[in-house]
This record gives sequence, structure tokens and C-alpha cells, in this order.
Amino acid sequence: MKIVFLDASTLGGTSLAPIAVLGELVCYPTSTPEEALQRVADAEVLIINKVKVTDELLAAAPRLKLVCEAATGVNNIDLAAAGRRGIPVRNVAGYSTDAVVQLTFTQLLSLLTGPERFDAYVKDGRYARSPIFTEVSQPFTELSAKTLGIIGMGTIGNRVARVADAFGMTVLYFSTSGTSHCRDYPSVSLEALLTRSDVVSIHAPLNERTAGLIGAAELARMKPTALILNMARGGIIDEAALADAISDGTIAGAAVDVFTCEPVPEGQPLLHTTHPERLRLSPHVAWASQEALDRLVQGIADNIRKGF
Repeated sequence: MKIVFLDASTLGGTSLAPIAVLGELVCYPTSTPEEALQRVADAEVLIINKVKVTDELLAAAPRLKLVCEAATGVNNIDLAAAGRRGIPVRNVAGYSTDAVVQLTFTQLLSLLTGPERFDAYVKDGRYARSPIFTEVSQPFTELSAKTLGIIGMGTIGNRVARVADAFGMTVLYFSTSGTSHCRDYPSVSLEALLTRSDVVSIHAPLNERTAGLIGAAELARMKPTALILNMARGGIIDEAALADAISDGTIAGAAVDVFTCEPVPEGQPLLHTTHPERLRLSPHVAWASQEALDRLVQGIADNIRKGF
């Protein structure tokens, strides 16, 4: 069985041994659309992460029997074209939940606590020169008694809510699907969530209901002391509007792990705010703890076994 992975570098140095034992595994670090057309000619299993699987690509792979998404979202795959050709598509769900939750709170706590500021204060000698035992010129903010508004109460959103409970936060949510299936926390309108929350955390898929969901008008409804986090998908927040809101103090800050265009271009608005200290950026890594990567590889291997 010929297994072709078109963008294996997206998994870093994670061992692919669970996949390699299933057949002849050929890995390419990255693949342009033109390269991909050549590389799938004799593939029976195709693994991709962000490479687009188009009807043209599928036509170039006459032996293809299975497409494996090295992620949860399959918006980079033409599912209708795969269906017409009788080629099943398998993703891996739930492998990164713990990783996303951890980075969500890492960035939130960084914004509220500023540990890098304390670290620098000690290491650069200011603490050694201080006449007192502490440094309280900029006290940090507690999560306890604050309100967390979650946009998208799926598996990840629910886990974020549980961690927020442990910090003593009040949790409410907005259902982007309109189902409001979670009964453990109050479901509210988007406007109510934005106006009431001290922290807004996005954990929703990118689709026709969520694209451009948060723009200038929505940011203006938030408290000037509030923070917004996007660990879900780029395109849910208007990035130019968010950059303006941070620069002019409409909101207190933000943390963003996902962007409309990845990797970000030099003109990305969030790279040019006048208050970068109010912003935490990461290069789409919330999903990628080592444990999550290992679970992902095992999930891909399981999908291949089930398909043959």
C-alpha cells in the first residue's frame, strides 16, 4: 500500500512509525499545488494537513482509495468531488482538546499576570536594587469572580468552561449553531455575551455563521477592560478591526493563535498595533502539544486500518 503525506513538516519531528508500518510511506515536507499533482499519481492513501484536495488533485490519483486529514477540520478538501469518486475522507477528532485548552489559559494568564515583566524585573537587576521586598507598581488581575463568555460550546469550549470553574469564574456562552445544547451554563445572545463578559474566548468552527462574526461593532460592545481570545479559526474576527480596538483602547487586549492568512503577511494588521504589549500572538500552535501530535498520528493510523 502506497501512503503519501504531502505536507509532513506540519507535524514537526513527531514519529510517524504507527503509519509507516502499514505500508510504503512517502513523506514530502511541503507540496505546491503543481508538485502535489505529480506526487499523488500512484498513491492509495493520501495524508494532508493544509494542502488543498481539489477535484483536479483527485483526478491525478487514479489508485486513491482513502484521504486522511491530519487535523479535525476538512474545509481544505473538496468533499463533493471525493464523494463522486467514491473516495472516503477521514479526519481525527478530539486529539487536541487538552492542548487548545492549555494554550487558551496560558495566553489569558499571560495577559492578566504579565509573568515576563516580573521575570525581567529580577533578571535585569532592578529587584536587587530595590529598597523593598516586592514590586507592586502594576498589580496583576485575578480570574476569580470574572465572567468568561465562550463563543462555541463544543468539546473544547466545554473543557475551557470547566477550567474556568476551577478559577472561580462565571461562565456563559453563545451557540453559533443556535442549538444551545449545553445545559450546564447559560446560553445568551452574542450581544449579551459581549457586553457582560470580562473575557471572550472563541472555540467555534469557521463557517457561514461564524465568518466575520466579530467586527468593529461587536468589539465596541465589549467592556474597555475586557479581553478576547481566538484559538479557533482565522476569519472569525475582523483582524483590522481588532488591531484598531487594541490600539485605541476599545478593549484591553487580545490573544490570537489563528489568522485569516497563514503564515501571516508582513502587512497583517495585528503586527502593527500601537500597543503590542496588549496582544499575545502565536503561530497556530494551540493544537500542537507533543501529546496531541502523537494522538493525531495514531488516529491517522487507525483511520487507515479501518479503511483497508
